[in-house]
Amino acid sequence: MYALALAAALAASPAAEPAAALPPPPTLPTVQAVQHIPGIDEVLEIPPDLRAMLQERVIARGGSREDRIERLAAMVLEAGGLALEYDNDRTRTVAETWRDRRANCLSFTLVFVALARAAGLEARVQEVGEVLAWYQDAGVIYNANHVNAGIRNGVQRQTVDLDSNILATRDRPRGVSDARAIAHFHNNRGAELMAAGDPAAARASLDASLASDAGFVPAWNNLGVLLLRQGDTRGAERAYLAALRLQPEHGPTLNNLVALYRRTGDLRQADRYAWRLEKAQRSDPFHQFMRALECENGGDYACAIARYRRAIRLQDGEHQFHFGLARAYFLSGDPDRAQRELQRAYALGSSDTVRSVYRRKLEHLRRWREQATTGAPAR
Repeated sequence: MYALALAAALAASPAAEPAAALPPPPTLPTVQAVQHIPGIDEVLEIPPDLRAMLQERVIARGGSREDRIERLAAMVLEAGGLALEYDNDRTRTVAETWRDRRANCLSFTLVFVALARAAGLEARVQEVGEVLAWYQDAGVIYNANHVNAGIRNGVQRQTVDLDSNILATRDRPRGVSDARAIAHFHNNRGAELMAAGDPAAARASLDASLASDAGFVPAWNNLGVLLLRQGDTRGAERAYLAALRLQPEHGPTLNNLVALYRRTGDLRQADRYAWRLEKAQRSDPFHQFMRALECENGGDYACAIARYRRAIRLQDGEHQFHFGLARAYFLSGDPDRAQRELQRAYALGSSDTVRSVYRRKLEHLRRWREQATTGAPAR
C-alpha cells in the first residue's frame, strides 16, 4: 500500500490560515469520469481458464476444508501452479494478475481471497499495518504498509502471505471488509498513476478509494500530495488535516504537512507539526530502527547502538533489532555485547531458517574471538 511522501516543488504563497479556521474535510468525493473505475466484483472476477484450474485442482477433488486449503495454497504458491512473480510496480485485478503472472502483496491477496471464496472457503483481506521489508534486488530495507490473506478454518484463522521479504510487523493481521479492500486497491492505483504522470486518472482513483472508505488515511495523504502537485495548497492542506483527524500520528502525513507549511512560509504551523512528528517518531520502533541503520551505515556506531536499543525498548521480541544491535556492538569493538545480542536474536528467530543463519554467525564469532585471543588461524 502506498503512502507517498511529498515530492512536488511548491512555489511561495501566502501563509496558510490556522488549522482551527479550516472547513471540515470534504465528504465522499465524486468519482471523476476520466477512466473506468472497477468495483469489487470486477476486481475479484476470476477469468474462465483460472476458474477451470481451480475446479480441477481444488474443488473437484473434494475432501475436508483443510484439504481444500492445502490444495489451494499449493496451487497458488508452489511450482506448477500460478507461478506468480513479485512485482511492486503495479496493482492488478485478479484477471490482470493471472494474465501477467505478476503481483504485489495486494494483488496476490486479492487472487487468493477470490479463489478461496470460489472454493467455498471463508477468506478476507487482512491489514498488517506497518512492516519492515527488505528487497534483495535493491538491498534496501523499507518501512511500508502491508496486506495479506486470512482464511478461516473452523475456529482458527490462517494467514497466507506472498511476500517473504517481511522482516517485522507492528501489529497482528486484522481482517477488513471488501469496502476497505477496494479502498486499498484504488489508493494503490492512484499513487501509481500519479507517479506515471496522469493526475486526472490518479484523482479518479483516489476519489474512488475515499468513496469506498472515507476513513482511509493513506488515500487522504496521497490526495494531498496530488493536490499540491497541481498547485492547490489549500486543498492539499485540507486533505492532510483530514488524514490527521483520523490518525493524529500518521508519519507520512505529518512529514508532508511540515514540508507544506515550510514552503508556504508558515513557520509557526511548521514548527507545531514538526514537534508532533518528532514526538511520534520517538515512540516509533520502526523509525528508530531505520535511523539506527543510517547511523550504522555512516560509521556512527554509538548512535546506532542508542537507536537499536531504543527500538528494542519500544518493541522487544524482534530478532532483527537484536541482530542490528549485535552488529553495531561488534563494529564498535565490543564482541562480548555483540555475542549476547546475537544469542538473543537466535532465541527470537522466527523460523528454523532464520535461526540457522544466526547459529552460523554465532559460530563465526566464536572462531573470530578464538583467533583474536590465541592468534590461531580461524577455521
